[in-house]
Amino acid sequence: MTINHPLSNFTKLLHPLKGLFKDMAVICENDMNERNSKYIPLSILDLVPVLQDHPVEQSFKNSLDLAQHAELMGYNRYWLAEHHNMAGIASSATSVVMAYVAGGTEKIRVGSGGIMLPNHAPLVIAEQFGTLARLYPGRIDMGLGRAPGTDQTTAMALRRNLTGSVEDFPSNVMELRNYFSAENSQSKVRAIQAEGLEVPVWLLGSSTYSAQLSAYWGLPFAFASHFAPQMLYDSLRLYRDNFRPSEVLSKPYAMAGINVIAAPTDEEAHFLATSLYRAFLNVIRGTALPMQVPVEDMEEYWTVSEKYAVQQMLNYTFIGGPETLTEKIQAFIDKTGVDELMVGAHIYDHHKRVRSYEILAGLPLKTAS
Repeated sequence: MTINHPLSNFTKLLHPLKGLFKDMAVICENDMNERNSKYIPLSILDLVPVLQDHPVEQSFKNSLDLAQHAELMGYNRYWLAEHHNMAGIASSATSVVMAYVAGGTEKIRVGSGGIMLPNHAPLVIAEQFGTLARLYPGRIDMGLGRAPGTDQTTAMALRRNLTGSVEDFPSNVMELRNYFSAENSQSKVRAIQAEGLEVPVWLLGSSTYSAQLSAYWGLPFAFASHFAPQMLYDSLRLYRDNFRPSEVLSKPYAMAGINVIAAPTDEEAHFLATSLYRAFLNVIRGTALPMQVPVEDMEEYWTVSEKYAVQQMLNYTFIGGPETLTEKIQAFIDKTGVDELMVGAHIYDHHKRVRSYEILAGLPLKTAS
């Protein structure tokens, strides 16, 4: 790795010092942590893309490789998203893929971005995440969403019925959190492996609903602005204005999802971004295809109305070389005041995808002033 978070190379220099100059190393590490706080934490959202003309097995190998690189680059979290019945996405068995990624890394936090709770009994998720947290202590995040992550027919196949409603989400979250409490050891229904564990719970949303619920419970909140940008600012405002301190958080902590396609030049980045455009074009058209190769001219593939629809969904997508990205992403951070960025890079070529995250990690992106 030649490109890292602006201070990650400094970390590597400390290791030889710890044996001979332990006190000096501690001083240096404290100084590094103080300066690191000036830079916004970066995390990765992975849907385990299935590539055109590649077997599904390669998608899992690519995700583990990316997570291992991300760990070296100083990324904070590596989250996997639950989607179903989509030809271009292989992260449907989210907890299983999380175990694979966590088992192949050492320090980076691994989480769900998110588990679509309406698809599952809370007890099952408690057992899965309790197991993950026992196997990889201090590294597991539990992000929860209230959408099905698929179409209604597939949702029926997942749940066997659709009698539940949005109103069930708060009670399901409460039930799930209760399984992690030490007090639940006296209950008739227990998730043995989860009891007494502190697994961070995030609520995810693309509307104001989860923002208000996160505020009420004093939980961290992640907004899906990488594909649903319309209510980002309203949701952040409601979350911050209504936040109630809890045993989890003393003040609001908000994360926003964005897409970033980085390359050495703006021209190359815009070429690579056409795979992202084609993926969302397929969503609009209702066509199920693996991730497709980039193309020279998108105008040959979409109509004017389709182009507008895709661009609306991808409003918070940042494409370009280092200089372009630094200016645009920093402006987004300053305007939103978010505490962390969750970044997706929908790039067909795996090596160029890793390179995109390397470039991003090397940008001097500071927390909002």
